[in-house]
Amino acid sequence: MPDTYPLELSVEETKRLLDDTPADVMLIDVREPDEVARCRIAGAQSIPMGQIPEQVGTLPKDKHLLIHCHHGGRSMRVTQFLRANGFDAVTNVAGGIDAWSQQIDPTVPRY
Repeated sequence: MPDTYPLELSVEETKRLLDDTPADVMLIDVREPDEVARCRIAGAQSIPMGQIPEQVGTLPKDKHLLIHCHHGGRSMRVTQFLRANGFDAVTNVAGGIDAWSQQIDPTVPRY
């Protein structure tokens, strides 16, 4: 794993990491359950933003955590929170699932 991790990655870079190094990364969806019910990225682990503080102890520190939400705002806050709490390998997915739908997988519904 690299020494430094970018604060933010594009959906294209995220897709490449998921495809090339699936054992080294974990995609975490911080949207609310009703949003996840509408659409999701296959393989993403759902942890609503409000539950992140209580779940922090369950997150792996040996994986690159890729955090996404709807457009990237909530996930950036979660990324910054995790970095402030000892997680170096955590990156926001810029544009969130909306960008994923537009640029990676058009079968993912937009809302």
